Amino acid sequence: MYNELLWVVMIAANFLIILALYRWLGQIGILLWIPIAVILANIQVIKAVELFGFNATLGNILYGTTFLVTDILSENHGKRSARLAVYIGFIALIAATVLMNLALLFVPAAEDFSQESLQTIFSLLPRITLASLLAYSMSQLHDVWAFHLWRKRFPAKRALWIRNLASTGISQALDSLVFTTVAFYGVFSISVFWDIVLTTYFLKLIVAFLDTPMVYMAQRWHDNPELRRQWQRRTSMLGVAEIEEEQ
Repeated sequence: MYNELLWVVMIAANFLIILALYRWLGQIGILLWIPIAVILANIQVIKAVELFGFNATLGNILYGTTFLVTDILSENHGKRSARLAVYIGFIALIAATVLMNLALLFVPAAEDFSQESLQTIFSLLPRITLASLLAYSMSQLHDVWAFHLWRKRFPAKRALWIRNLASTGISQALDSLVFTTVAFYGVFSISVFWDIVLTTYFLKLIVAFLDTPMVYMAQRWHDNPELRRQWQRRTSMLGVAEIEEEQ
């Protein structure tokens, strides 16, 4: 149960960081989370582990939190902000892939001890990045679209859980199938491949259920006028401004 315990700790750590960023800087705070999550998720996903008796890859929690962030942005700050988060993820993935693969081209010094390890991790990154870009574009833009579709049908604040789960559930299924096929088909045996497809979706779905209270908490913070004034003061001190809300 060691891996399972660490998995729970990882979920808690991700949620706490996201809530801290939103509590402190609001919209700008969780936009900062997007490049962190997509880059680290694409590194973690290379590592295969066993969770709950199934073959799985890491990165599911980090990647799953990007849906949490876009849902918070969609609910509280509108489509424009949510789509900006998706575009930031694109840029972060492409930049990380290009820069790290350029770094691998340098001839290491005789005393260097990191080249082989970096080669193991980042030589796979172009394929992982292609898989991520395809899955990310399809699933995240679908999530933003679906969230607002369900919001029109269930506009009440108490129905936020419907908007969150209905949009994220389908989006994560799309993401898991596209990403795993492009990234790992032919890398693992067929049985392990399908284990990864199913467990990837299942684990992301657990994250989606667990993050619903976080979306409600973020909604309450956004509805607090004093807290929103604090966000404006803090972001102004940093020389940045929140994206104009567009519901």
